[in-house]
Order: sequence, then C-alpha cells, then structure tokens
Amino acid sequence: MSLIRPDRRTTLGLLAGAAATGLAGCGGRNDGRTHLRFWAMGNEATNVPQLLPEFERLNPDIKVDVQALPWTAAHQKLLTAYAGDSLPDLSQVGNTWVSEMAAIGAISAMPAFASDLLTDQFPAVLETNEIGGRAVATPWYVDTRLIFYRPDLLQQAGYAAIPQTWAGWKQAMHAVKRVAGPDKYAVLLPVNEFEQLLTFGLQGEEPLLRDQDTRGNFSSPSFISALAFYKSLFDEGLAPVASAAQISNVWTEFERGWFSFYFSGPWTVGDFRNRLKPETQWMTSGVPGPNGPGASAPGGSSLVVYRSSPNQDAAWKLVRYLADPAVQARFNGITGNLPARESAWATQAVANDPAIAAFKGQLSRARAVPKVPEWERIVTEMQIVAERMVRGEYTPEAAAREIDVRADRLLEKRRWMIEHGRAS
Repeated sequence: MSLIRPDRRTTLGLLAGAAATGLAGCGGRNDGRTHLRFWAMGNEATNVPQLLPEFERLNPDIKVDVQALPWTAAHQKLLTAYAGDSLPDLSQVGNTWVSEMAAIGAISAMPAFASDLLTDQFPAVLETNEIGGRAVATPWYVDTRLIFYRPDLLQQAGYAAIPQTWAGWKQAMHAVKRVAGPDKYAVLLPVNEFEQLLTFGLQGEEPLLRDQDTRGNFSSPSFISALAFYKSLFDEGLAPVASAAQISNVWTEFERGWFSFYFSGPWTVGDFRNRLKPETQWMTSGVPGPNGPGASAPGGSSLVVYRSSPNQDAAWKLVRYLADPAVQARFNGITGNLPARESAWATQAVANDPAIAAFKGQLSRARAVPKVPEWERIVTEMQIVAERMVRGEYTPEAAAREIDVRADRLLEKRRWMIEHGRAS
C-alpha cells in the first residue's frame, strides 16, 4: 500500500509528542569532501567506525561522521529531527519503523542503480523493508527470536531435542519441570513483553490484521489458539507469572535451572558466552508450532537514506558498502549481528558456530508483521490484555475481542484515510 505523503504542517500535527526543535547536525567542513551524517544506535554505533576506514579509502571524497543514539531515545529523536528538518543523510532504523518513516515521507526510495541490494536476502526480512511492493530501506543485519534451552536438563527429562509441536513441547516442559524440581519452572515468558505471544500468534494461517490492515483480526481461530496455548503455560505452572523487572538476573536464573527455556535473539549468544559459567550447558532451537516447526517475526535493523539529504549519491554508496556480504560477515565477527545477506552466512565464522545455526532455519520460516505505523502501539495493547488474561481477568476468547477493540481504535485514522481515498 502506498500512502499519500502529507505536507510538513500535516505531519507535525500527526507527530504528537515530538519536540519542536530538531537535533543539531555536524558543522560544515571546508576540506573539499562530502561529509555524510550517519546516525546509528547502541552496539552498532560503537562498532561501525571500524568498518569506515576502508570505505573512506575507496571513496576519498567522502567522510562519514557517525553520531550515536541510544535505542531508548532513537525513535523519538528521528521524529523530532524530521519535524525540525534536521535529519541526517542516512541512519540505522529498526525495521518495524520503516513503514512509519515512509508514511510521513521521510525516506528516499531506493534508486535503480542500487536494486542489486535486494538480492541475496531473507524474503520475510526484505518484505519488512518494502512499502507498496517497492523497497524503501536496505536490510543491514537481521535477527529473530527462537528458544535458548538447557540440553542437559532436557536430556535428563528423556528428550534429545525440543519437540517441534506445541503439544510435544508442553509434554517436554512438564518433564523438565519434574527433573528441575517443584520450585522451578520450565519456560520464562515475562508478562510485560509482547514478543513471545506474538511469536505464537504468527503460527496461524490467518493474518493479524484484516480489511487492508484497518482492523484487528485477533479474534481469528488461530490467534485464539495461540492465546489459549500461551495462557495454559501459566495455568499449568510451567511459566512464572512475573514481569522482566521481577527477574533479578536472567543469566543466573537460567544457570541454576529456575527456567530451562528462554525466548530471545542472537544478542543472547554473546551474553550467555560471557556471563554463564563455562560448565553451564546451553543451545538454541527453532520455535515449535501447532503442527511442526513454527514461524517467528523477522527483526533487525535497516539502513535508510533521507529525502532531505543533499548527498544522495554519497549516502547510497555507504549503504552499498555496508550491505556488501563480505563487510556484513566482518561486522558479524565484530558485533555478533547476523548478516542480512544470505551468502555471508557461508563464511567460516558464521557457518561454524553451532549456536547460530538454528537462526538461519528460523529466519527461513519468518513471517513479516503488518506494516502499519500503529503496529508497535497495537502489540503493546496486545501485551497489556494478555497479561490481564494470564492473571484471570479474561478468557482467551474475551481477550481476543478486547485486543481487536483496542487495535480498531488505534487504526481509526487509517480507516478514515482509506475510506476517503487518501491512501491506496
């Protein structure tokens, strides 16, 4: 779907909460080079400068100035910068932000000469970077969530691997709980996080939104089944009714067997290697589904060039460089980030890591979430209702209806735009 780009005054009205002032950019330089302003977040901002000397050697007329943003503030700062007409030339964005940035007209469409960047990609990840069938962002690194588990406790319970159906996995969880002890649990599903329930919800055939993504579809039979499975893990004592803030230390609790299964992404590989005792056994596995190996949401970060940049060609040169499979494989060695280009997974460092192997299979089964700007608010409401369901306030059916009501409320403006011909 392609949204009509609003003028800036309209957009300012839509960006409720964005500050009126923008972020100050880097000052002008008179060294004859094009200075690119590149905003990056977290670990990537810390480590991407290691890749830039080679880019600047290959492009001596370009200098890249990296500004680090904390993930917790990055989304708001990008909107603030758009409102204040002070966006950088290009930036890293979470791939769930792409539709929002495209809807307000901030992102440059990918030029024809860069179309080769769309090859050699995981299809579901690439889909998150497309609006109306056209790519507007380039995958930089990818992630998805799967299961980290204790193979020693699973083996003591009589299982060589995690069963790949919900029913089989639940039986294995009960067996592991018997081995671990009555004061322990099988799986950690923090009730203040939406990602685990979303993963279960993606297993169904029915979409999560309907009617051109203008209404919730959480009352579909498949999502109600996901809610029921999720709730049963708490009802049967397999998961503690606790938020992430109530878990004093995830690594310590996993190490002592307080839980044996943990949903997380590739960043946890490094955490476990650095924080767990060497004798603690752990491994990764794909997500079980209702009838076999299940799906998960594709995550990661993308690179976008902004329409306001006067340095379009130079910015796209940097995107091309960072998207090169060899450069992505090197970045994996530096950061542990999973390469977006599938061919980069053939490099020795990636291919020979047993903890990483399950991620490739999981990414091949990934399913893109709806590409609407309201999505992050919708899943937040989903999590709030699901927690109340776990605590006994709703049945799965009632919870599904309530999530639909909240999603429909958030999507009201989108329905109005489509009904009045403002979007197509």
